[in-house]
Amino acid sequence: MTRIQAMRWVSGAAFLAVLFNGAQAVAEPPTSGSKMTVSTGMQVSLEYTLKLEDKTVLESNIGREPMTYTHGSHEIVPGLEKALEGLAVGDTKHVEVKPVDGYGDVDPKAFQEVMKSQIPESAWKVGTELEAKSPDGQSMFPRVTEVKSETVVLDFNHPLAGKILLFEITVLDIKPESKNPS
Repeated sequence: MTRIQAMRWVSGAAFLAVLFNGAQAVAEPPTSGSKMTVSTGMQVSLEYTLKLEDKTVLESNIGREPMTYTHGSHEIVPGLEKALEGLAVGDTKHVEVKPVDGYGDVDPKAFQEVMKSQIPESAWKVGTELEAKSPDGQSMFPRVTEVKSETVVLDFNHPLAGKILLFEITVLDIKPESKNPS
């Protein structure tokens, strides 16, 4: 995987959370005169910048296509989704998402030592990101964290695990979720 492909994955993954099973509530449009706010079932469009604590910018869509998601559908990290609840169009907010409400803490069990023969020789470098498939067919992107004489240590944690995420967001649009005709 090239560095650009890896960055696309990290960028896209920065806002994606694992989808959960369960029913989704749909918000009714507000009555006339009331201000529409971010609530379950609403389509929300955002402008955002995502940084780490050291102020490194991971991603920003300022001046580009807005990020749109359905609130309450677990399409973004839980801490950000919770912080957006109740905001209205034009609202801006600084949101700090702790690991527990983002991509979790670093799990020491997510490190795996494998024989070098299982990894292409060109990937025997610390920091290399690989692409693999889990037994159920899901893509995984382990990173090489250590190269030993006979083995390579891979980290299967999400690249943002253990990190505090700092979002600067502006709500650009809110509208009721579109319903498919039956």
